[in-house]
Amino acid sequence: MPAQHQQKPGLEAKVKPRPHYEAPNYKGADKLAGKVALITGGDSGIGRAVAVLFAREGADVAFTYLEAEESDARETKEAIEAEGGRALMMEVDVREPKSCEKAVNTTLKNFDRLDVLVNNAAFQDSRESIEEITEEQWDTTFRTNIYGYFHMVKAALPHMKKRGAIINTGSITGLEGSKHLLDYAATKGAIHAFTKSLAQNLIEKGIRVNCVAPGPVWTPLNPADKPAKEVAKFGADTPMKRPAQPEEIAPAYVYFASDVDSSYVTGEVLTLLGGETTAA
Repeated sequence: MPAQHQQKPGLEAKVKPRPHYEAPNYKGADKLAGKVALITGGDSGIGRAVAVLFAREGADVAFTYLEAEESDARETKEAIEAEGGRALMMEVDVREPKSCEKAVNTTLKNFDRLDVLVNNAAFQDSRESIEEITEEQWDTTFRTNIYGYFHMVKAALPHMKKRGAIINTGSITGLEGSKHLLDYAATKGAIHAFTKSLAQNLIEKGIRVNCVAPGPVWTPLNPADKPAKEVAKFGADTPMKRPAQPEEIAPAYVYFASDVDSSYVTGEVLTLLGGETTAA
């Protein structure tokens, strides 16, 4: 990939080459027809690709974004609508419980139901050593990446019915660790444990909980975090010698969201690693 860097949180519109989210060879089969999904961090990257495929499968999609990401969010909204789905974009800070409650209530007000929750919003800031990680950064990472998941589940759960699905975004870093992403990797490990525990907790309610844990994916998160020279090598250490495109990750979310495909699957952490087979 070309060497490049952006200021956080990063915009997909400025990433070169643009991440692929359209999945032109993916054919919808109405697996999510009549359902409503809420995706945090749906403005770009994996979240955008998931939103597009959910809409292609017949769902209406609400998604959250941050103020700085509004231009990306508008593109995502247009992409959902181009698939024939209704789209709702909401500026939300998942670190705040009241903001998460407002996101759920706004979704219900517009779409009357909530069937699928995708916890995907994330914060990442690499550091060379633990001495460089400030208390403020540690708090921001945890409040976004794991507290945000907790807040969204608490807000959404009272409105979800049997055959609903919760899908969390984990990471290979949560399984193998990461030398320069101590706080981020710690939250991803927490997300994996949260997924398995919540799945056990909700099984009697008929709500399935699963997690997608990718390796390197070409999204704005990386040019906005790494030095330009490191971005140029991003994903090159995988057996496939490249990062995944968001459109290659999104079908896993459709699988977990669809009770046609995964009605017997809950508590799973699915790794998508470009040929790597040694994840813990």
